Amino acid sequence: MADIRNNFVGIKSPNPFWLASAPPTDKAYNVIRAFKAGWGGVVWKTLGEEGPPVVNVNGPRYGAIWGADRRLLGLNNIELITDRDLQVNLREIKQVKMDWPDRAIVVSLMVPCEEHAWKAILPVVEETGADGIELNFGCPHGMSERGMGAAVGQVPEYIEMVVRWCKANTRMPVITKLTPNITDVRKPARAALAGGTDAVSLINTINSITGVNLDSFAPEPTIDGKGSHGGYCGPAVKPIAMNMVAEIARDPETHGLPISGIGGITTWRDAAEFMALGAGNVQVCTAAMTYGFKIVQEMIAGLENWMDEKGHASLDDIIGRATPNVTDWQYLNLNYVAKAHIDQEACIKCGRCHIACEDTSHQAITSMVDGVRHFEVIEAECVGCNLCVNVCPVENCITMEPLAAGVMDQRTGRPVSPVYANWTTHPNNPMAKVAAE
Repeated sequence: MADIRNNFVGIKSPNPFWLASAPPTDKAYNVIRAFKAGWGGVVWKTLGEEGPPVVNVNGPRYGAIWGADRRLLGLNNIELITDRDLQVNLREIKQVKMDWPDRAIVVSLMVPCEEHAWKAILPVVEETGADGIELNFGCPHGMSERGMGAAVGQVPEYIEMVVRWCKANTRMPVITKLTPNITDVRKPARAALAGGTDAVSLINTINSITGVNLDSFAPEPTIDGKGSHGGYCGPAVKPIAMNMVAEIARDPETHGLPISGIGGITTWRDAAEFMALGAGNVQVCTAAMTYGFKIVQEMIAGLENWMDEKGHASLDDIIGRATPNVTDWQYLNLNYVAKAHIDQEACIKCGRCHIACEDTSHQAITSMVDGVRHFEVIEAECVGCNLCVNVCPVENCITMEPLAAGVMDQRTGRPVSPVYANWTTHPNNPMAKVAAE
């Protein structure tokens, strides 16, 4: 049996599945139920400084994007940090950690960007026995207007400064949670590392408006006729999150920096993909809110079964395995040629591949042959774009088949070259020509 025990910056848990800082981790009742269901750890919902608790809206807090089958693809969230008293949260954290010593408890924090505010909250969190802290530099709404959350996370200098304050004032591992609402995620990651962070977590939610009510003409969710931008999460953000994880994992300046992956993780496969791209563990939110805490049991079983099937003994066998295969476009092999192939026995003759190809300008799939409805790839026109594979409703009916070196590419009239060549060396690249002169 594969060993999926996790050790993330010294924080140990029986598996790599943590609940992210969010409504499911806002109180002891929820966290205990999550641990009973099998979650390896939680990041307690973000705590603020001592004083009157933050005020949340009392109406709808979520907007949504659904697929055609009403499956939830994304949530827009306008809820803020915990609105429960700080001391109540601290007492609960301490008790839960005492009762569940083998589970990871990390506390998310967000206080004003002032050193005294961080110095005040760090000791009281440390006293709970929590395993670490996560600095919430990602919240894109409500708190950012108060100079916290993404307002800090979008300024690398602020990130480095606050991380330094925390590292100087606590024994606990510091995880810096990054905002995706930025042009280049590598810059805040580098700043966090310069400040001494033990790890980064990403992504936090994406600034969004998920819909507009066309009767009231107000964004959803609507509060008394008005709406606001919020944080977007769920399966729809997974591609964005994975790219940002990979960018940090392969950046020479942050290579080796531990990463906790967040963003649309719903299945064991999602988690494995994040870890293959460099994440040391994963955090889950929307899936737990949508399907309940027991979803982790499928994640655990699925990951263990896959690892056993593939011969991966521990998480170290998969973490970062895909990172070396992520590259910039300019280094892709331009001499690699693939053509679409349609399995005629599996084809249901729906015609979606033909329409997609015909109207996307390649015109490389027939619709009629000898007066009969028939869909077949015209190799002389196929550019290998893969669109037909993605629109086909029958799995594996259309596949991409690479042409071997020396085989004639009917589209170009030239044999496939066995030599690797990319844009940096291509004769049409003006920079390449300059370099050759």
